Amino acid sequence: MQDTDGDDRSPRMDVFDRRAVRRHRERAAAGLERHDFLLREVGERLADRLDDVRRTFPLALDLGCHTGQLARLLAGRGGIETLVQADLSPAMVRRAEGLRLAADEEALPFAAAGFDLVLSLMSLHWVNDLPGTLVQIRRCLKPDGLFLGAMLGGTTLNELRQSLHAAEIASEGGLSPRVSPFADARDAGNLLQRAGFALAVADAETVTVSYADPLALISDLRGMGETNAVRGRRLQCSRRATLAAAMEHYRAAFAGADGRIPASFQIIFLTGWAPHPDQQRALKPGSARARLADALDPALASPPRSADRGPS
Repeated sequence: MQDTDGDDRSPRMDVFDRRAVRRHRERAAAGLERHDFLLREVGERLADRLDDVRRTFPLALDLGCHTGQLARLLAGRGGIETLVQADLSPAMVRRAEGLRLAADEEALPFAAAGFDLVLSLMSLHWVNDLPGTLVQIRRCLKPDGLFLGAMLGGTTLNELRQSLHAAEIASEGGLSPRVSPFADARDAGNLLQRAGFALAVADAETVTVSYADPLALISDLRGMGETNAVRGRRLQCSRRATLAAAMEHYRAAFAGADGRIPASFQIIFLTGWAPHPDQQRALKPGSARARLADALDPALASPPRSADRGPS
């Protein structure tokens, strides 16, 4: 990945085919409202986090707006007076309402220090240069401006991943990239700090969706524009026998007592502030005026005894 200090000589990792990402979104745009349940669920959680911030943000950017799901959920929350919406897909943007434009998250066209708030809902997991994109987002923010984002995390679709891998090994004797690689919360938090955000926090939640059939999950992924865009993906269609074996493995390994199968989506929430001199800062090591030991009950502060693991 490109280094966040702006050194263009550092190597860049191109995991995703960005043209494929855009094609998938273009194809999904017309029918997205039939498959946008995950966008709406995660968008509501993101908006709730904005409600927890006792500030107003008159000018905001929705980066990766899809067809306007987050804009409809915000509805003036956070003191937003003007919301600019941007998406990689022109077809998605045309279906949003209000101020909108097509823009690539990896090359933002916005002036420095222009926005009070930048939001991103379920888009950044398709970015190749995530450190560079986070730097650009931070630069778009006014001092003490807020970034709130939500992206898919590393354990997303573990059930589908395992089933596809098992079927491909059994049917074809090898593996190809079937499900996109995702970052984990710890890595995402480190990237926020590297990008220059203050008070950076990354945490994860899991949304589990129940399906009557695994094929319905695959239909939803296509309908959301979330199908595989890894550069090393297999370009030809899967063998019918391999796909059938994967679906059977999914049912056998993961179906509940009612016969329904789960699909888990790990959501990483990102929070960071553009630096400002008046922001709170962590104390330097050794600067505390009191010792923690002085505040503890002596009995509680004594070292714990090891448990006896002998026979009862």
